[in-house]
Amino acid sequence: MGGSASFVLSLAAEGGFPASVLSEDLLRAYVDLLVRLVEAAGAIVIFIGAAIAAVGFVRAALRRHSNDEFVRVRLGLGRYLTLGLEFQLASDVLSTAIAPTFAEIGKLAAIAAIRTVLNYFLAKEIERERAEVEGRDAASSKADTSGS
Repeated sequence: MGGSASFVLSLAAEGGFPASVLSEDLLRAYVDLLVRLVEAAGAIVIFIGAAIAAVGFVRAALRRHSNDEFVRVRLGLGRYLTLGLEFQLASDVLSTAIAPTFAEIGKLAAIAAIRTVLNYFLAKEIERERAEVEGRDAASSKADTSGS
C-alpha cells in the first residue's frame, strides 16, 4: 500500500476518521474516477489538436501556400500531442497511487519511458521546425525591408 494511503487508512482504523469514509475500496473508486477524468482530458486535448490541424491542413492545401504553412500546422499539432501525452502519463501515475503491485509499477515504468521518449523527440522536432520557420520569417522580413 502507498505511504500516504496507508497512513490515512491507519487513521481510519484507529478511529481518527470514520472507516466508511476513507476505506481503501472507496479511495480506490475515487482515484479510478480521477484516472478516467485525466485520461479523458488527454484524449480531448489530442482530439482538439487533431481537428485544428486537419482544418489548418485543408486551408493550407486550398491556398497552395509554401511548406511554411504545413510546418506551422505540424508544430501546432505537435504541441497538442505533447500536452495530451502529459495528461496520459499523469493518469498512469494516478492509477498506481493506491497499493501498486510490482507488475503495475513495472508497467508504469515502461509506459512512462515510452511516453517520455516520445515527448522528448516530439519537443526536439517542434523546436527544430520552429527555428527553421523563424529563420525563414526573419530572412523574408529582411528581404522585404531591403527591397523597399
